[in-house]
Amino acid sequence: MSTSKVINLNSLRKSCGQCSLQELCLGGGVTSHDLETLEDLVKNRRPLQRGDALYRAGAEMHSLFVAREGAFKTVAISESGDEQVIGFHLPGELMGLDGLGNGRHRCETLALEEAQVCEVPFADLERVAAKIPSLQHQLLKVMGRSMNRDHDHLEMLGRRHATERVALMLHSMSSRLEQLHRPHLSFSLSMSREEIASYLGLVIETVSRTFSRLQDEGVIKVQGRKISLLDPERLATLVHEGDERRSTRAS
Repeated sequence: MSTSKVINLNSLRKSCGQCSLQELCLGGGVTSHDLETLEDLVKNRRPLQRGDALYRAGAEMHSLFVAREGAFKTVAISESGDEQVIGFHLPGELMGLDGLGNGRHRCETLALEEAQVCEVPFADLERVAAKIPSLQHQLLKVMGRSMNRDHDHLEMLGRRHATERVALMLHSMSSRLEQLHRPHLSFSLSMSREEIASYLGLVIETVSRTFSRLQDEGVIKVQGRKISLLDPERLATLVHEGDERRSTRAS
């Protein structure tokens, strides 16, 4: 007589979370069997040091990646060799979606700090997702959130005031951490001020002054790279005030 395997859902969710597949496995409707199937897709786990490339621009896209630990930046390189940071990836967020269009990565992704990465072959994920509606639905949601982050970056660059750009970045990062069930009112920035400046289209001095101004106004507290949101509502107001000014100019 065959015996069915006893699956501890809480243990699986914890394990899956430690492997940082939260964006997929913590969605509503994903069952214990689905979680086990998802974990089986992880083919490779490897460490990276700060500055190590997860993938390079032009490389064939075979897998999606997610960090168990550590954060990453996505960089676009111009024909002249100039670099611009176009995205940051937090632990638990899928990376490599930029290669879905033509099967090749359009940018490169580098570790911001010591990291542990899980690799999920995309063909296997696609095959399994086609059989599990809840996983397929969650995968589409993850892709949508990735597109939203790209839109947020374009919106940041369209803001006239540095305070709005920094406020929008911090507000977005806090929201993303909350979605990943991580501390979101006090967190450490893995990226340098120089990398933040590149991402926001500002100079380093402006970024530093803006952080200081927000701290003086009691909106945030800055301790090195650690940021505490003392007044999240005020931070959100700064973002929305910029939205209202843009709407007024457009009308």
